[in-house]
Amino acid sequence: MSFRAYLIDEAAGRTSAAFTPFDEARLDPGEVTIQVAYSSVNYKDALAATGTGRIIRRFPCIGGIDLSGTVIASTDPRFSPGDPVLCTSYDLGVAHHGGYAERARVPAEWVVRLPPGIDLFSAMAYGTAGFTAALGVVRMEANGLRPENGPVIVSGASGGVGSIAVAILARLGYRVTALTGKESEAGYLGSLGAAEVMLRDQLDLSRIKPLDRALWAGAVDNLGGDVLSWMASTLQVGGTLASIGLASGHQFNTTVMPLILRGVSLLGVDSVNCPMPVRAEVWRRLGSDMAVPDLPRLVRTITFADLPGVFDDFIQGRARGRTVVRIGN
Repeated sequence: MSFRAYLIDEAAGRTSAAFTPFDEARLDPGEVTIQVAYSSVNYKDALAATGTGRIIRRFPCIGGIDLSGTVIASTDPRFSPGDPVLCTSYDLGVAHHGGYAERARVPAEWVVRLPPGIDLFSAMAYGTAGFTAALGVVRMEANGLRPENGPVIVSGASGGVGSIAVAILARLGYRVTALTGKESEAGYLGSLGAAEVMLRDQLDLSRIKPLDRALWAGAVDNLGGDVLSWMASTLQVGGTLASIGLASGHQFNTTVMPLILRGVSLLGVDSVNCPMPVRAEVWRRLGSDMAVPDLPRLVRTITFADLPGVFDDFIQGRARGRTVVRIGN
């Protein structure tokens, strides 16, 4: 059976991507075949499709690190035709044909059955970005973060991970400060539950102290670089810092002083290799106590045909919230 796929390839060091007819027999091995309903666009997808970042590890590769859909065939007894499922991360869309296709075949170990409270659309409204934000909060909670400890700051707050992190934390009762470089997004961030919006240009990142005034019980960083360094210096005693992204750079310059003198926990959040029991529990919570109220307001929904036109918004930092791609009819 032939279906439409968005295939990324490379020739002479140049990346190209285009819609192409694709035969099911060419899909990568796996126990579960899925009729894809939705995918999404993450910063990583934009880097992969445009060649801006060295993301793809095998060419050619169908893009899309997320998908949700319905099982149409399975050789694994845990899944049956008709089951609604989702799949994010692992090698999907990087070294294994991904979600930008009308059909996908993946290893059963990568597949999550939709939990109560999550449908096929909301699974991709969260997607890798929402799962990563929720995983960061879960790890922070495991290291002692509680609403009564004090305020939490989220950087890159208008992006996909940041928007959902703000909304989840507000839903759980935290006082959230949204740090953004876009003054125009203050109203949007307030609607997600941010109690305060702070602009990045208000920070003097040229002179970051080893220990600055203690402000935050927790911090979620999506940027890396100097913002991450500043966050580490401004955490309270016993504070937790979740490092999730590197949109502003992969360098991180600090000292051990926040870790030793304030007992700060620096938590790296890796959603790609997250063990399945933890993954399933995070998705369960996204369908229950972490569920974002009025989730569609964070979402821009596009057709499959519109996909190539949105990547530049992510590369140029113009994207807001989440972008869901309607793959199926």
